Amino acid sequence: MRKKILICDDEEGIRESLKLILEKDYDLVFAQNGDEAIHSMRTMPIDITILDIKMPRKDGLETLKELMKINPKSRVIIATGYKSVDIAKEAINIGAIDYIVKPFDSKTIMKSIEKL
Repeated sequence: MRKKILICDDEEGIRESLKLILEKDYDLVFAQNGDEAIHSMRTMPIDITILDIKMPRKDGLETLKELMKINPKSRVIIATGYKSVDIAKEAINIGAIDYIVKPFDSKTIMKSIEKL
């Protein structure tokens, strides 16, 4: 059975790039913001989430906290365009499994997913 990946990013270009990289091997669900990601997590089984940090209204860290409440065993990869050790540490402390910096290439994202 194929794994289901939730991709939450407010940038359409990032969602499209990840779709091209992942659609062959995974079932994909897309969210443009934290509220959509939370709704998806509540309504369907999600194996892995790729979550942007900088989003309007509800940022990735707030969203991550909510996702971990819904499913404490969630496997979340944080993706961000901002290199910040503090944000990475906070995300890992909340429950993220990995942290990748945009722009990433297909090898980087596949390696991160395969670790999970």
